[in-house]
Parts: sequence; structure tokens; C-alpha cells
Amino acid sequence: MTAVLAPPPRSEPKPLKRLRSFVRRWWHQLTAMRTALLLLLALALAAIPGSTFPQRSISAVDVAGYYDEHPDLAPWLDRLWAFDVYTSPWFSAIYLLLMVSLVGCILPRLGVHWKALRARVPDAPRRMSILPYHRVLDSEANQSMARAVLKQRRWRTTVREAEDGTVTIAAEKGHLRETGNLLFHSSIIFMLVGVALGSLMSWYGNRILSEGKSYCNNLQQYDEYGLGAWVDETSLPQFCLTLDDFDAEFTNGGPTAYDAAVAYEAGGQSGDYALEVNHPLNIDGTNVFLIGHGYTAVVTYTDRYGQTQTLHQEFLAMDAAMNSEGAFKFPDANVDPATGTVDEDAEVGFDAILVPTYDDATAMLLGTDPELNNPVLALTAYTGDLGLADGQPESVYAVNEAQIASGNLERVNDEVEVIGVGDAMTLPDGSSLTFDGVEQYAVLQVRHDPGGPVVLAGAVLLLGGLLPALAVRRRRFWIRWNPDGTVETAGLNRNDYDGLDEECDELTAAIAPGHEPPQASESDDSIGGRQ
Repeated sequence: MTAVLAPPPRSEPKPLKRLRSFVRRWWHQLTAMRTALLLLLALALAAIPGSTFPQRSISAVDVAGYYDEHPDLAPWLDRLWAFDVYTSPWFSAIYLLLMVSLVGCILPRLGVHWKALRARVPDAPRRMSILPYHRVLDSEANQSMARAVLKQRRWRTTVREAEDGTVTIAAEKGHLRETGNLLFHSSIIFMLVGVALGSLMSWYGNRILSEGKSYCNNLQQYDEYGLGAWVDETSLPQFCLTLDDFDAEFTNGGPTAYDAAVAYEAGGQSGDYALEVNHPLNIDGTNVFLIGHGYTAVVTYTDRYGQTQTLHQEFLAMDAAMNSEGAFKFPDANVDPATGTVDEDAEVGFDAILVPTYDDATAMLLGTDPELNNPVLALTAYTGDLGLADGQPESVYAVNEAQIASGNLERVNDEVEVIGVGDAMTLPDGSSLTFDGVEQYAVLQVRHDPGGPVVLAGAVLLLGGLLPALAVRRRRFWIRWNPDGTVETAGLNRNDYDGLDEECDELTAAIAPGHEPPQASESDDSIGGRQ
């Protein structure tokens, strides 16, 4: 018969083989723990520009201000994503590589750890005397008692019987250390995922809301806001909120409690809620936090024609005593009722300081008590062009300094005039500003952060994994009943563990109560050294 030879197996093309080898080599490099640590360091370094330069996601006004201060440098920085660091391609690349590196590092270790938990405890070497701990018992040791003692102390045990009659109980403890290590490294993944979710899907808005005022949840009504990369204005939940009453309590010049009574409407439902610090109101997964408070000055301006305008203006605190600064602007003042013409050079503005408790017995203007015991306004009046018609954004808490410097606004009074509640400041043209009173406002922050629970879970995993990873030591213990009637015990530590001898002596004494532990014998061929 003629033998039929099978065709030789087709060899893999060399380019494909080289590509597989290249990918395998770099995958091993990427999933090494050393690489993960380097990427974590690189991520920390990449975040430095985010805290150095203003970010558009936090304050577009600050970015515009940086452009004004550095007109040549800012465009180049913008090309490098310096004002959008956390959404830049290079930051995202480091972030994703770190995620892949950690996952590729942890998953194989999970498999190995799972197999180790299910595997039998390894047998002792033939010569147990080479182990770091070794004893030969001088009294009887019962096998049933030995297993009961080890089980009671939560050792995993495996019993082996050899053909020559040798019986060995192998015990192991400390797998919780590796479990803690895996939990600790997995917690970093949870935190990275949570931060990524927060960056992409979270949003926030800050709002100053005076007593008796309302607002609805849309971006136009927020004083400051930020949206994640995947958040659109149309996806914000629809609700409205009213601040019915606000009360601030002070002790020794410092706030001790903020209480805000609010009413809300959302999805056809309405309700009341007592809003306090660290006790937010939850509406459709969105939290409304109370983060501060301040004072709102109420004034009425009467122009030269007798027309009145009442203004409720929030003031910003300058210090712990709630001495606050603000401004009153009346761009529509002094409109001739007969002709309806507007004199742009007759606009009126006031820079003001609100002092909650004014002590007229001293020469000091600013008070030391944040409560409203004797509120006054310190006013500086200006007339001319306020500069509001040019469409440029400006602070609502101060009169435009550029208009003052250019001479478009002229100061009316030479000295700062102080008026109390019910008093009025009269200008040379016969117009006046009356101080009607002071209201309180609450500083609210509305926030939705789906990544928060994920980050919290990561923090819990970190703490839960760190303790066993640092405190638990993996070790093994063997008991062998030899055919000649001798009984040996031996121990081995898998990590640095100074208490191995003491623990093994305690186990040996519990297994053989009549045994007197001798001094450990020296052995030149010991593989573990004495503890």
C-alpha cells in the first residue's frame, strides 16, 4: 500500500505573527502594575493645568478675563486645551489607558485568587524540618481534636492519607489579604468610573434667592452653572422653588444654624420642605443644597420728576460679621414724563456697603455683629452713563469702574453718606434714595451627580480592602502522623510575619495539651529562616 502523507499545517503569515507578538508584548506592558502606577502619576500631573488655569466648565467669565489679561498667550493655551483640561484628548487618553491597565491587571489576579480559594491546601514537603517552624511532639495528638481546633480558628484544612499510613493535615489561613488587595485596586476603578460619570453626566447651578422670591430650574435663572459633556439644557428636570422664610442663628458672632422654609412644585406635585445645611431637598434625583446666606437691601429711588423705582438688591458678605458690599443701578432714571425722552447722561448708580449692626458711638463704619440689630447703608452716588447699553457683562455688585475712570460717571457726594432704615439720601438734582429695609437670602446649589454613589462605593471598597491588605498575613500549618508513631508540626509564612513561631506554638499546644515546646532546632538547610 502507498502511504498518503497529510499536508503540512499552514504556517501563519509572518506579518500577522509579528503583529500578534507586538500586541501581546505591549498588552503585558500596559497591564503591569508598574505601568498602572506610572499612569496614575501621569494623571495627577495632567490635572495640574486644570487647577492652574481657569476652566470653561467652571467659569467662562474667568476664562474671558484671562484672555483680556494675556491676549497673546491665551489663544495658544486654548489650542492645547488648557481651559478645558478634563475634556481634552490627552487627559482622556491617560484616563482611559489607566482604566484599561487596572482592569487588565486585576482580572487575571481575580481568576488566580478564585482558583486558590477553591484549591486544596498544598501538602507539606517530605522533610518538614526545612520549614521555618518545625516541632516534634512528645505527647499524643488526636486527629479529630486537631481538625476541630483548626476549624474553630478558621483555618482551611485538607487531610491526606498516604499508602504507608502517613496522615497529614494541611491548613492554610490569610487568603483575605489577597482579597483585600484586589478590593483596594478595584476601588480605584470604581472611583475613576464615578469621576468620569460625574464629569460627563453631572450638572450644577448656584442661585441666590431672597425671601418671598421664586425661580424655576433653567439655566437663565442661575447665577452660575456648569454642565457635563453629555448634559443638555433640555434634559434638566422641571421644577420651581419658592423661599418662603429664612432664619439664621448666630452665637458669638458666628452662624450656628440656617433654616430655610421652601415650597416646591414638580411634575404636577407640590410640597413644603425645611431646608437645612447637609439636609438637601431631593427632586427627581436632583438635590437642592443650602450652602450659605446673606442680606438683601431694599431701596426706593425717586427721580427728579417724582417717578419711583423699588429695588431688592443682594449684597455679598465681605467678612464674618456680614458687612456686605453691593450696588444700586437705575439706568431708566430721570425719564421726562412729558416727552418720554431718556437722558443717558442722567443715569444714577450707588456703590454701597451694608452694615448689619452699626455702632454710631465709634468712628468705625464696619460692625462686628452679623445680626440685624442696627442696619445702615454707606452710599457713594454717581451720575452719568452707567455703561449698561454696550452689552458687555459686568458685576451687579459694583458700579462700573471703567466708566468712572473714563469720566462717563461722576461722583456726586464728596463723602460717604450713612443712612439707616427709613432715612433717605438726597442728591443735588432733588432725587433721593430711601432705605426701606433688609431682607435675608439663601444661597442654593442645585446639583445632580450620578457618579457620586459610584465614588462612594469605591471609597467603601478602599477602606474595606485596605484593612485586611495591611493586617492579614498568609501562612500555612501542617501536622503529620508518621508510621513510626512520631507526630510533627510545621509552619510557613507567605508574607513577613514576626508572630509565626508564637502562633504555631499555640496551635501545637492546643492540639497536644501535654506537649512542652522545645527550643527550635537550628538547620543549615532551612528555607525560611527563624522568626
